[in-house]
Amino acid sequence: MNSIQPMARIKGGVHEQQPHESGHKHVSGSAEYIDDMPEPADTLHAYLGLSQRAHAEILSIDFEAVRACAGVIGVLTVDDIPGHNDVSPAGKHDDPVFAVGKVEFHGQPMFAVIAETRQIARNAAAKVKVEYRDLDHAIDVLDAEKAGYPLVIDPLKLERGDIAEGLAKATNRLSGEMRIGGQDHFYLEGHIAFAMPGEDDEVTVYSSTQHPSETQHMVGHVLGVPANAVTVNVRRMGGGFGGKETQANLFAAVAAVAAKKYKRAVKIRPDRDDDMVATGKRHDFHLAYELGFDDDGRIEAVDATFSARCGFSADLSGPVTDRALFHADNCYFYPNVRLRSRPLKTNTVSNTAFRGFGGPQGMVGGERMIEDIAYALGKDPLEIRKANFYGDAGRNVTPYHQTVEDNIIPQIVAELEASSDYAARREAVLAFNRDSRIIKRGIALTPVKFGISFTKTEYNQAGALVHVYSDGSIHLNHGGTEMGQGLYTKVAQVVADEFQVDLDRVKVTATTTAKVPNTSATAASSGSDLNGMAAANAAQQIKARLVDFAAEHYAVAKSEVFFEPNAVRAGNRLIPFPDFIRTAYGARVQLSAAGFYKTPKIHWNRAEGRGRPFYYFAYGASVSEVSIDTLTGEYQVDRTDVLHDVGKSLNPALDLGQVEGAFVQGMGWLTTEELWWDAKGRLRTHAPSTYKIPLASDRPRQFNVELATWSVNREETIRRSKAVGEPPFMLAISVLEAISMAVASVADYRVAPRLDAPATPERVLMAVERLRAARNGK
Repeated sequence: MNSIQPMARIKGGVHEQQPHESGHKHVSGSAEYIDDMPEPADTLHAYLGLSQRAHAEILSIDFEAVRACAGVIGVLTVDDIPGHNDVSPAGKHDDPVFAVGKVEFHGQPMFAVIAETRQIARNAAAKVKVEYRDLDHAIDVLDAEKAGYPLVIDPLKLERGDIAEGLAKATNRLSGEMRIGGQDHFYLEGHIAFAMPGEDDEVTVYSSTQHPSETQHMVGHVLGVPANAVTVNVRRMGGGFGGKETQANLFAAVAAVAAKKYKRAVKIRPDRDDDMVATGKRHDFHLAYELGFDDDGRIEAVDATFSARCGFSADLSGPVTDRALFHADNCYFYPNVRLRSRPLKTNTVSNTAFRGFGGPQGMVGGERMIEDIAYALGKDPLEIRKANFYGDAGRNVTPYHQTVEDNIIPQIVAELEASSDYAARREAVLAFNRDSRIIKRGIALTPVKFGISFTKTEYNQAGALVHVYSDGSIHLNHGGTEMGQGLYTKVAQVVADEFQVDLDRVKVTATTTAKVPNTSATAASSGSDLNGMAAANAAQQIKARLVDFAAEHYAVAKSEVFFEPNAVRAGNRLIPFPDFIRTAYGARVQLSAAGFYKTPKIHWNRAEGRGRPFYYFAYGASVSEVSIDTLTGEYQVDRTDVLHDVGKSLNPALDLGQVEGAFVQGMGWLTTEELWWDAKGRLRTHAPSTYKIPLASDRPRQFNVELATWSVNREETIRRSKAVGEPPFMLAISVLEAISMAVASVADYRVAPRLDAPATPERVLMAVERLRAARNGK
């Protein structure tokens, strides 16, 4: 009998701070991305030829000069596509690989050059001669509406109560509008795909995609082959943020078509400029609203319309604009409410998923309404926020008729209000502004309530594959993709915890459609929730077999078999895990399992605008203090305090990193990241020189981030944790609100500043001048 003394606990189990499994590779530069892979002999390179018109008929295309370039192998056009010229994720068949007969945005792919090197392909693509006949175009969402442009998908309406009566009986009423800007994903690794032709109809594609199964199906759709002929592999991405949920399909399809045509490996990687021009962004919105409220600031009725610039095709605009409505309430109860979406077609690149998936735009709109009420009544916006929080029965039903059962926002806000010394600091800001002529300050505390689950119910499922090898090492594969967020680390921790072995015994391998089929996108903050549960399910299947084996082999009751740190206890025997597994293998115990999980309780009827689209809510709050220069509009974030709810954290180190990164990215969206198209429909902010993401120097000068360690998810999620990818992004709304307060100070807080987002220095300066004029009666 082998016996050992058990360790106190395993190294690297759940709820422990563990480094990212590739963190050391990231900082050393040894993490392998697709462009780092050794290229097979005779690898070819593809480059897209993009349209130079926003909306035009294609009268002719002359490729003579392109084909004449030394090193060019050929030109890929729609005639070379053996299957369907379509990579539309929405199934509307409105998103072609290559434009045919007409282009609908400046930068739309029309063809691809295939050459011996990437530089040859890139240079050759620019030599094409295209004759266009220009058509009228609409770039802005309001211009598109005036021009009678269609909706790219059916709109959504959420309604509860009697909106007409609620507005009519309201003590106070106001109306307003707001522009909420878009955002480029600016992932460090741009789009890339590397296709290897196989025998018969087979092809293997290495793709920087958040949705390997969709990319697999889209490649098969374009090639005209079944999904079983296409394998998509993803080891890691250098960032995604939603920009690689659907947009990777085009690049994978082009590489695969070229690889099969020329029977050689083909890689495609656009420059940063072309990546930004040809791929979708966060949707920008125009919000129009009417409010009714009482003298205490409690909302009585909300009627709001969210119009979105969707681009030339549907892409994911339907669910994105739906999500905007789902989060327009944020943490607030609306007794009478009507929310409507307007997903409008425009002659721009099709906008797509981005961290928060429409939720941030809806939430900014909801907070603008709160701000308007506060300035109308001359109150602290935090007072209005707290007056409108969801509460007990009668004040706990959302506009989509889901009951808020897990509301902890009052506790989150109260704790942060105290720990950040909000009240005293606000008084200090007011005093400073009275005495300071040029520099003005602002402070704001804003809450977050974010629903977790895909609103497309079928996506709330996941699979995983776990092998325990005869030496006791463990192989883990699941359908989630790693884009720097630490998903691989968290799911490995779950498997280590299930078997009670040290984390270094578990190896996570590249996501591949050949191992786990029909996976959902790694999106909607659901990566750990779904894949963690699927992996746990696989491990539990193996453990059940091992318990049966141990009970029989060691002649003990099943109740006497336990998995202890790096060992298995059977009665009074304690067997080292590797020895136990080797013995089980010798007894022909199956040591492999495919796990599965589907989220319970959720349901959604879009036609009726009601259901339970979210399994639970994640909460958080932030306090930001800013200073602005009223002569230039420039500003800085002096301090931010964050308290965020991640339930019982799977890995506090990774979760803190997600909160910090999300906040800074959200701050960039609301302050500096401005997308600008000229009158010809050309995106002019298409590189780091013209598009400003936050620098390290832009972060809050003092940045205090804490997790709500007392929170435990009341739903049966993986180890009672909560999702953390998207919810903290919206914590940055406190920066926009603080800037608004600083601007409002120039008119003694009597006029609502109504800043559009992003609040660039130019917009801040114009708002300051506008309020000064209002104060002076001009």
